[in-house]
Amino acid sequence: MIENKKEKVLYSREEIDYRVKELGKELSEVYRGKKLVVVSLLRGSFIFTADLVRELDIPVEIEFMTTASYGNEEISSGDVKILQDVRGELVGKEVLIVDDIIDSGHTISKVIKHLEGKNPNTIKVCVMLDKPSRRQVELEPDYVGYEIPDVFIVGYGLNYGEYYRNIPYIFTFE
Repeated sequence: MIENKKEKVLYSREEIDYRVKELGKELSEVYRGKKLVVVSLLRGSFIFTADLVRELDIPVEIEFMTTASYGNEEISSGDVKILQDVRGELVGKEVLIVDDIIDSGHTISKVIKHLEGKNPNTIKVCVMLDKPSRRQVELEPDYVGYEIPDVFIVGYGLNYGEYYRNIPYIFTFE
């Protein structure tokens, strides 16, 4: 619990586990027989990515990118910086960008444009949480864990300041 704030759990650890298993099965079928590269957007997606790739029953390469647009704020600045790029080749491969949440869409839009320059066959997006009411760019994720209302959420990789990423469930404050 965060000091002086009451938690309201939106998705329990069990609900998250169930949904991640479902996504893993679906993605395994979609990408079976293809050269899949999962690109995890650090830092928020590291827990979701780890859980998701363990549910895939197909070969998969894993890459990481670090982007920044929030700092310690609750709202994205819209100015997205790529701090760390993928290291491997993406030419002719299927790319699945994995992130914790999409709200404004600026970060994932910038990442897609950047990765398109590396000539993959396809680029798709998988997010644990989709907050469509906050979208500022034309972009819909291809695979979604849960759609959520416009509330500030924490846990399961999502931070408050730089803390609480390790909480195994997703919550908001009442």
